[in-house]
This record gives sequence, C-alpha cells and structure tokens, in this order.
Amino acid sequence: MLKLLGAKPVGGRDLDDVRRVLDADPIASCMIASRVEECGVDPRMIHGELWSRGGPSSSLCFAGANLVPLRGDIDSIRAFADRACRIPRMCSSVVGRAELALPLWEMLELDWGSAREVRAEQPLLAVSEPLSCLSDPLVRQVRPDELDIYLPAAVAMFIEEVGIDPRTNDGGRGYRHRVASLIASGRAWARIDDGQVVFKAEVGSVSSRCGQIQGVWVNPEFRGRGYGVTGTAAVAESIMATGRVASLYVNSFNTVARSTYARVGFRQVATFATVLLD
Repeated sequence: MLKLLGAKPVGGRDLDDVRRVLDADPIASCMIASRVEECGVDPRMIHGELWSRGGPSSSLCFAGANLVPLRGDIDSIRAFADRACRIPRMCSSVVGRAELALPLWEMLELDWGSAREVRAEQPLLAVSEPLSCLSDPLVRQVRPDELDIYLPAAVAMFIEEVGIDPRTNDGGRGYRHRVASLIASGRAWARIDDGQVVFKAEVGSVSSRCGQIQGVWVNPEFRGRGYGVTGTAAVAESIMATGRVASLYVNSFNTVARSTYARVGFRQVATFATVLLD
C-alpha cells in the first residue's frame, strides 16, 4: 500500500476540536464520544488512539478494539488505512458510517485479507420523541446478584448475532467480566420471570447526548408475543428520561428487528456498516 504521511495520533491540545467533531454527529459518534467526554483523548484511558490527518476538524478515526472512521475525505481514509497496516492489528471489526467504513475496508483488505463477514447496510436508528407503543413495566436494570441468570442470555444473543461464541478463547472469563461491568454500571436491562430471562438489552455507550442500545434479544420460547417491542421501548424510555436520544443500529436483512424498532418509534438517521474480522 502507498505510504502516506499525516495520519497521526491526536494530542491533548486537539481535545476541543475532537469534541466539536463528535458533537456535530452525536448519534453516529456515540461510541467514541462516550469515551472522550469521560476520559479525554489519552489512549490509555479511552483504550485506543484517535488519529487525524490535518487536524480533527477535517479528519478523525478511532483505533482500538474497533476501527471507527468518524470524518474524512478519501485521502484521509487512505491515510488511516496506511497507518493501520503499519502497526499490529488490534481491532476485531471496522464499523461506522457506511460511506466511511466501507472505503476504509476496501483499502485494508489488500493487506489484511478477507473479512469473516461484511454487513454493508445497517440502518442507524434514533428516537427522541414520545414512543409509538407502551413499554414493558417489568423490564428493569439487572442486579449484580443476577449475573448467572443474565449471562447465558447474553451469550446466546452474542452467538446469534455475531456467529461466534464469546467464551471460546478464555473459557468465558473476559466476556463474563464485560457483562458484569455492564450490570454494575446499570446498563443491562431485562425482564426476568421466575428466574428466566424473557427479554434483554444493554445500553452499550452513553454520551451526553445519546445512549446506544445493543444486544436486544428475546428468549426463543417467548418470541412472537411482543416482548421485543415493549422491552426495547422500556430501555429507550430510560435513555430519553435523561434527556438523551436513544439509538441503535440493525442489520438491513433483519426484517423482524426492523419492524420491531419501527413499532417503537425509531427512525433511520444514517447507515452504518460493520466488517467482522477473524
């Protein structure tokens, strides 16, 4: 790949510009804004680097467990790809606005090889107004002592959604810790009836302006009864009650989920793409 100059880590002096860029696209940038608002741009604190070519106002990319292009023209995207190919790959996916993520992946694929899966069209949805349906009053935040009840549902969702078992590499210790952290921070929600998870979801990222829902799942024994609609509505309401926009993104081919979210009141605001890597 042609070596380009200019894609460099941003520093503390760039923080205000980074914040302005993220604030200009609050729904699409929620995953990164949540980290920057809390921890600034220190790579050790945000668990990744922010890169720019020519300054954050014109180009910005996050490189960590996910590679997330946030702003830039084609030359900036090429510079991000070049930098990513010159260091050991740490990310497990490339994700972001489709108009940025897909061109970035096309350049990376030359060096990184084929992806495990390319999800090229994922509607990014949001709602900030009164919902179109009632919410489930039995959906609530999961308690820390319910980890062993909640964890199997989280694993089942992950396998169904991503296609791999999150317990494979370390026997599940890392994933268990991740789920426990979500529960401890009050960001795991569920309806639990008689010790069984009926519905679950998490608020994966929370910025000052947006909360992004992830991991929506209904127990197969209870599907077709509307729990996905009323459960998602309950989580969205909890986000909106704090003055934030509720958002999520969904695979375009998942017609059932798209119908569910439309019934809640979610509307498309952009299109994401996700490239899953081995």
